[in-house]
Amino acid sequence: MEYRAVERAILERGVEWDFEPTLDRIAALMDLLGSPQQSYPVVHIAGTNGKTSTARLTEALLRERNLRVGRFTSPHLVSMRERISVDGEPISEERFAEVYEELAPFVELNDTKGRRIQFFELLTAMAYAAFADTPVDVAVIETGMGGTWDATNVVDGDVAVITPISLDHTDRLGSDLTAIAGEKAGIIKDGQTVILAQQELEAAEVLMRRAAEVGAVVAREGLEFGVLAREVALGGQLLTLKGLKGVYDDVYLPLYGQHQASNAVCALAAVEALTGGDDPLDVELVRQAFAQASSPGRLEVARRNPTVVIDAAHNPGGMVATLEGLHEAFDFAKVIGVVAVMADKDVSGLLELLEPMLEEIVVTRNSSPRSMPAAELAELAEGVFGAERVHLVERLDDAIDRGIGIADAEGEFSGAGVLITGSVVTAGDARHLLKVEGV
Repeated sequence: MEYRAVERAILERGVEWDFEPTLDRIAALMDLLGSPQQSYPVVHIAGTNGKTSTARLTEALLRERNLRVGRFTSPHLVSMRERISVDGEPISEERFAEVYEELAPFVELNDTKGRRIQFFELLTAMAYAAFADTPVDVAVIETGMGGTWDATNVVDGDVAVITPISLDHTDRLGSDLTAIAGEKAGIIKDGQTVILAQQELEAAEVLMRRAAEVGAVVAREGLEFGVLAREVALGGQLLTLKGLKGVYDDVYLPLYGQHQASNAVCALAAVEALTGGDDPLDVELVRQAFAQASSPGRLEVARRNPTVVIDAAHNPGGMVATLEGLHEAFDFAKVIGVVAVMADKDVSGLLELLEPMLEEIVVTRNSSPRSMPAAELAELAEGVFGAERVHLVERLDDAIDRGIGIADAEGEFSGAGVLITGSVVTAGDARHLLKVEGV
């Protein structure tokens, strides 16, 4: 089959945000495949914000150790292939189609037994099978949603990482931090080392209780490991990191914001835990790995004159981190926002956070059917910003042009910049429209 036909076949199995919470289907499929997910060590990552960046940073460290690494992340920005990467690159269209065809008979057998495999489950099975076939030395696996019932949770990770937990997917995961943390905690297994990013107290209590119940070893950011020093540098930041086994200084990270420094030290602790022993990692290895790190669509500069920054923030917790990073790293006198959001998110919360930062806001929609209609978003935005600061533009490409045009009109030396944000899909669409390379 051709790649596009495979994409269509996978999409016919539904959408990843609408699923029945059970591991029965994916577990049965993995049994038919011979449990390929058990053939390599795994770093398993859950949380609300920062999962993909942490996965990419973990992968960078492992690859610098000359290991072959498989990385599974979601959602994708542009191509479905981005979710399944080996050696830092998405698998090819040909390989993606081959893996699908190899699994298809087993998927169909599962379907006939009343366990129809859903969209995200199929992609998860493809990733696990592809990594086993490569074979990889280690896999870095990001959950899709939650943890307990997430399709990736048919694996028992050697190391679990829980990034910051905040309110998101409340219709699926629960209406408060305690409930959401309970779902995320499902990836914590017996005998693991668990790396905990800094958490709100309610979430931390749930995670610590789960770790105690299963006998996992816990390492907490700010206690057992953490960021000792941080200063803004050209194109990123310079860090001193305390890991589980040592201190690593003069570490340049070409990513912006305190949240990325935290993601980096969580990745560092995860790799230290995975390697075993008491010796720290080679500091030069850590410097080399992080200096080459990237996280597309996360405070990513898409163009200059005026500067256009793309960010995938889509919930209040993520938006707070984005705006703090934007303020710290970019000397904008004025910021013009181009915003498209999903209708099922806390849209009012996002707009209220954006209002103090944005001079004007261009509201639009992205390519997802879940995207809030631009007119509806404009009405909400006018209630927060006032009608005179809100511009309604139906198409994202035209909205980006409008945002850049407003910044340009301020003059070359005005210090005006453009922030495109509101959703991972918005970030992916914007990267495609602005022809930003690399994933």
